[in-house]
Amino acid sequence: MDDPFFNRILTDASVIAVVGASPNPQRPSYQVASYLVEQGYTVVPVRPKVSEVMGLACYGSLAEVPGRVDIVDVFRRPEACPGIAREAVAKGARVLWLQQGIVSDEAARIAAGAGLEVVMDRCIKTVHQRIAGAGGGQPCG
Repeated sequence: MDDPFFNRILTDASVIAVVGASPNPQRPSYQVASYLVEQGYTVVPVRPKVSEVMGLACYGSLAEVPGRVDIVDVFRRPEACPGIAREAVAKGARVLWLQQGIVSDEAARIAAGAGLEVVMDRCIKTVHQRIAGAGGGQPCG
């Protein structure tokens, strides 16, 4: 994966579901979601038992999210990722993005097998900053 790949998927996307979004401003998932909103993306938080993150309606699963989702950005442990990959496929997402520190070969096989592009162990915020020339390489969050 190189910068043209990342540039293409980030430019083509407008709706990003953040799975595992936290209502706590100190958590990386909150900080990344906030950054994505600032960059003009429509962010949809997904986390069971939470009704709101950053003032945005939060959904219990990807299946509950109304409308389309371009990128499913995941802040969950690797063992949860295969199920999330299946949800992303069913939702019609185009990209499964596992955040920095998250690797799941099974999730990658599920998503790629259904035609989704897959990114693992990368922070979407850091990659976006680098592509945009805004000082990428900052710690995720």
